[in-house]
Amino acid sequence: MQIAINIRRSRSMKLYSAPGFTSLADHIALLEAELPFKLVKVDIETKQIEGGGSYTDINPKGYVPALEFNDGEVLTENVAILAWVADRAPQLAPQGHLGRERLLEMLSFIATEIHKRFPTYLSLPEGIREQTAQEILHWFGFAAGRLERGYLFGETFTVADPYLFQLAWGAAQLGFRLPEPLGDYIARIEQRPAVQAAFHREGLA
Repeated sequence: MQIAINIRRSRSMKLYSAPGFTSLADHIALLEAELPFKLVKVDIETKQIEGGGSYTDINPKGYVPALEFNDGEVLTENVAILAWVADRAPQLAPQGHLGRERLLEMLSFIATEIHKRFPTYLSLPEGIREQTAQEILHWFGFAAGRLERGYLFGETFTVADPYLFQLAWGAAQLGFRLPEPLGDYIARIEQRPAVQAAFHREGLA
C-alpha cells in the first residue's frame, strides 16, 4: 500500500539542496515533520541555483544545505537545521530531560567524526585513501553499536537518523563494506514514505 506524505500547501521556506548530498538528511527531516517548504536544487560545481541566480548570494560558504525562511533569514549546517526541525516536531526528537542535548551530541558526532572525513577521502588519490577509509569505518562501527533497538535513540526515529542514513547510504554507493546492522538500517529507512518522497524529488529513485 502506498502511503502519501501530507505537506501543507503553504510554501513559506526554501531548502537549498544538491541531489545525493547531506542536504538529503534535512530534506527527509522536513518531510517527516510535515513542514511546508520548497526544494531548490543547487549545482555545487557552478554554485548556480535551479531557475537562475548564484547560490553564494544565499550561502556565502557555497555548500548545502541552507534553509531560507520567509523573512529572508538563512540557517545553514546540518546540525543547526536538523535541531531546528526537531524543536518544531517533538516526535522527531529524543525524550527525557537531556533529550535536546543528547540530540545535539549525536548530530555533532555524526558531523565531526563521519561527515567531515568524506571530503578528505574523496579528494585523495585512490592509492592513499585506505587510512581515511578505515577511520570512516571505525566511526560507522561506533554508530552501528547504537542501533540495537532500530534507531540511534532506541525505538524512536529522530532527525539524527536521516543524517546517519544519508552518510551510510552514500558510503555504500561508494563501495564501503559497512558494519552491521547498518545494511539493514539503510534498507529499512529507505522504505519510509518520507525517504521515498525525498529520493523521488531529488531524482535519486
